[in-house]
Amino acid sequence: MTGTRVDPRLSLNQATVKYASLAEALNATVAAGIEAIGLWREPVQAVGLAEAARMLADSGLRCSTYCRGGFFTDVEGPQRRAALDDNRRAIEETATLAAAGATGSRAVLVLVAGGLPEGSRDLPGARARVRQAVAELADEALAAGVTLALEPLHPMFASDRAVVSTLEQALDLVADLPPAAAGVVVDSFHIWWDPRVLAGIARAGREGRLATYQVCDWRTPLPADVLLARHYPGDGVIDFGPLTAAVEQTGYDGDVEVEIFNADIWADAPATVVATVARKFAAAVSPYLVSS
Repeated sequence: MTGTRVDPRLSLNQATVKYASLAEALNATVAAGIEAIGLWREPVQAVGLAEAARMLADSGLRCSTYCRGGFFTDVEGPQRRAALDDNRRAIEETATLAAAGATGSRAVLVLVAGGLPEGSRDLPGARARVRQAVAELADEALAAGVTLALEPLHPMFASDRAVVSTLEQALDLVADLPPAAAGVVVDSFHIWWDPRVLAGIARAGREGRLATYQVCDWRTPLPADVLLARHYPGDGVIDFGPLTAAVEQTGYDGDVEVEIFNADIWADAPATVVATVARKFAAAVSPYLVSS
């Protein structure tokens, strides 16, 4: 790719090119000069874990994260047990892919907490079950060398997707678990609005729990499906300077993922999307990365 210096810490989260196969996503990332990718379970499972690991190794890319596990809010019963067993498989997959990636790969499994069970209004109870689930998985994650990274989502998703809405809540839920086993995700889309976000990032750094940093932008009006409201960095209202500076001040030196859910962006050719990601990231985020 010409005309843009590709930041060596930029990672393409695979969701940004949702309709690309694993091979297409890897090839587009390499062709753009990006050095890392955050993988998703569905495209990996489509080719099989062993083949996905081989493809990742052949690409020469780092694996920045693996998405996703979680959905822990059901009450005790077969559905909850099935979710926990699926997360155990995700831990194994994360370890395998991190080992296959280039030097600097991170064994980070992103966790989305899950929303309220159908018919429930018990938000504290749902959060307690998230805490219990992460604690149940922590020893297995630690043994596999995997960090479970709990991601707070914007409050508009609290009912159906994630009962954990702030960094402070996420940090409280993992506070008594080993930092190597349980950390948090800082995602600009979900936490930019929080008046305590900078303090939360600093706390995550002090506690050794900042597992990954993800970026995209917020712009209104929101679409009917708010899940698809993400934009390229720099195309919305988020001030990436303070957020990124706060992340850097923690000592975090890992990859920074661009993760975008947007139907119009998904409709573009993967090569076009990846090139745009690199260009927008260079302008909106790279100036605040100390080591770029």
